[in-house]
Amino acid sequence: MIIELKKQDFKKCIELLHENGLIEVKAIIQGLNSGRVFVDDPISPSTGFVWQGNNDGFIFFGNENNASFNQELNSFIDKIITPEAVKVGLKWFEALGDHADWHKSLEETFRHRPLGSWNQKVYHYRGNLPVIPKDSYLGNEYKVHKMDRFFYVNKSVTNMEVMVDKVLDSWSSMEEFFNSGIGYCVTFNNKIISTCFTLFTDGTLHAIAIETAKQHRGKKLAQHITYHFIQACVEAKKVPYWDCAEHNKPSIAVAEACGFEMVYRYSGCEFPIHP
Repeated sequence: MIIELKKQDFKKCIELLHENGLIEVKAIIQGLNSGRVFVDDPISPSTGFVWQGNNDGFIFFGNENNASFNQELNSFIDKIITPEAVKVGLKWFEALGDHADWHKSLEETFRHRPLGSWNQKVYHYRGNLPVIPKDSYLGNEYKVHKMDRFFYVNKSVTNMEVMVDKVLDSWSSMEEFFNSGIGYCVTFNNKIISTCFTLFTDGTLHAIAIETAKQHRGKKLAQHITYHFIQACVEAKKVPYWDCAEHNKPSIAVAEACGFEMVYRYSGCEFPIHP
């Protein structure tokens, strides 16, 4: 049996999480970020998965060799998950494991599906306060702002929904983000055109989400606000965490230019979602 837990019961899964597992599953189960949790037993779970609140994949945790869970999983995905996924526009079921042994188990469980796979790189920033290189300074037409309550209520930009929509992809409320997250944005002509903020956090690690409007790319805006993000993390004794696909060369270039060090790789698998 696979059932969905209520948020107040997420804590029953904490002991199942791998010490060095993915930050997203920790953040959701600790209640810091939004998401849904499905397990094999509502009283004493041994295996489960989270559906990330930003719809960026499904992360499996616990015992990867749970035969009854694995045997039921395909049917549960087809009957329960797929109809809901279609409603929110998901086209792929992206499966990740909280630890490396899950990848083999997921490939075996989904072997009858048209399965693809990819690799991710995880970076941590472990240095001191960063120094912004001169070649990444911004022109006077760009302004950097901390994404905090003051900026939010000040209404100094005309497209505040850009920040709000991005934050609420993975946070249950702006208040939760202001309490536990860190973020910076760049404005141009009083419009937000670049953001760098905590996508997920387990309280110590802060996973970065970064995006710049197409017409402003190539000007090192991402690199510049990443330095501000790193500085805020270091001052708060938090660890910046960068996770990106191995084929995402621009993202890797920014991470390495800002002083991040790769700490491990992991793999994911995916198959198309059909109504």
